[in-house]
Amino acid sequence: MNAASSISARFKAGSILLATLLLSACSANGGDAPTSSASPSPSMAPPAASASPAPTAAKTAYPLTIQNFTLKAEGGEWEAKDQTFDKAPERVVVNTQPIAELMIKLGLADKLVGVAALYGELDPEVAEAFAKVPVLSKDYVSKEPVVATDPDLVMGRGGLFADADWGVGTVDGLNELGIRTFVNTTSIKGATLDSLYDDVDKIGQIFDVQERAAAHVDKLKAHAESLKQAYAAQDELTFAFVSDPGEGAIAPYSGIADTFQADALSLLKLKNGFADMPSDEASVEQLVALNPDVLLVTIYTGSPAQEKTLESFYANEALKDISAIKNKRVHFIDFNAYWGYGDQIFASLDKLGQELHPQG
Repeated sequence: MNAASSISARFKAGSILLATLLLSACSANGGDAPTSSASPSPSMAPPAASASPAPTAAKTAYPLTIQNFTLKAEGGEWEAKDQTFDKAPERVVVNTQPIAELMIKLGLADKLVGVAALYGELDPEVAEAFAKVPVLSKDYVSKEPVVATDPDLVMGRGGLFADADWGVGTVDGLNELGIRTFVNTTSIKGATLDSLYDDVDKIGQIFDVQERAAAHVDKLKAHAESLKQAYAAQDELTFAFVSDPGEGAIAPYSGIADTFQADALSLLKLKNGFADMPSDEASVEQLVALNPDVLLVTIYTGSPAQEKTLESFYANEALKDISAIKNKRVHFIDFNAYWGYGDQIFASLDKLGQELHPQG
């Protein structure tokens, strides 16, 4: 699905449109948070990335050229584009909360001059440092406030690099102003957990913090292996992403472009039953026909209370024959953790795994 259609299909805070806008933005470029406006998410397959320098390198040699991405036309595919850094960036704007959290974990809090899209829970590990980061907007932020911070780097979710009231400006447009860009590979269709490790490695190179980045990647890989081993003996379960648009309804979401999330959830032996379905074809009728074992309900700042959502779903006659409803396997997942494209997803996987298999 192209950027425009994926965005208009997602969530709007506190309304049916908000829930729809959030997820649709994610579907096209990999996923993102809710906002009063939709976010673009082009159907994108990441171009082949250049080989990363060995993580054992002690220092970055500048100028450093990193292969990243640009979107040549709305609704088009992401293409490779080099970004060259003459030195480590000093003033960084990130377009979503979880990437700011990742930067803090890498010891780069002092580089952050702006963050936007605060749509979910904050990782307690970084709460104190995050509180010091200037918030440009709790919703998505537009190009003008971003450029006003005089950044030398703008980074984050790919679908938000657009000239729109919810976008920070296009990659090419920002580059023309002398501002470097870094689109997180995790936000692009075709991404996997390896894309997260590669993003962390590249951030380490850009900011000359390779040792911290390598240590963080090792930690994440160990976490992934631990989850994989913990649930290896479990039967595979089919799931579907849904949201609660209110008024007793349910909004299925295919997640066709959300390959990063799908790869992460596979660690819990979960498989997206709608993985091959275009987002605009996901419907209640298709959900009933799929009959998933598990429903994953996306929650975000301003979403309906979980108790009311459960009450609504369980009382919905159209859903009564779905296995997930009959067996009460409806679980809530934080939008930021799954569609923030950072490492928050691991803590959320821990929580979900325990809910799915409380006996271990």
